[in-house]
Amino acid sequence: MTELTTDRLLLRPFDLGDVAAVHAYAGDPEVVRFMDWGPNTLPETEAFVAEAAGAVDPAGGVHPFAIEHDGHLIGAVELRVTSRLHSRGEFGYALARSAWGRGFATEAATAVLAFAFDRAGLHRVAATCDPANTGSRRVLEKAGLTCEGRLKEYLHIRGEWRDRLLFAAIR
Repeated sequence: MTELTTDRLLLRPFDLGDVAAVHAYAGDPEVVRFMDWGPNTLPETEAFVAEAAGAVDPAGGVHPFAIEHDGHLIGAVELRVTSRLHSRGEFGYALARSAWGRGFATEAATAVLAFAFDRAGLHRVAATCDPANTGSRRVLEKAGLTCEGRLKEYLHIRGEWRDRLLFAAIR
């Protein structure tokens, strides 16, 4: 499984020992406020980590990374190849609240984008965020993605239809 490094981060495969650190952010209602999942129960986090730790995809379609800073897991970022034929993928991320506002999400997103283009051979990579999530919007813009539009009532989250802003970068 691939590891990526940046100036401050290690993006590495998940292992079963990551459950407590992942649950610290995945169970935080503020962290998952704009997500279509969570807040996780401990069994949900255990299932996620087990799946992510075993995500050795021979076709290279799913690339989950644990984000580490100074030896501590602070979040996750995942690239999914959505079409090999069209060289297209999507990515998303989540970061512990204690790591917000320090540029880590932008650094991780930039590294995954470079991986998508340079090593996974993708031509287009997209990501979405809730229009109210200004922090995530800034991350995507700083990482080099362009806002392409608004997806109306795109996700049904906690009983409410939510829009998404669509961002993308082209190789």
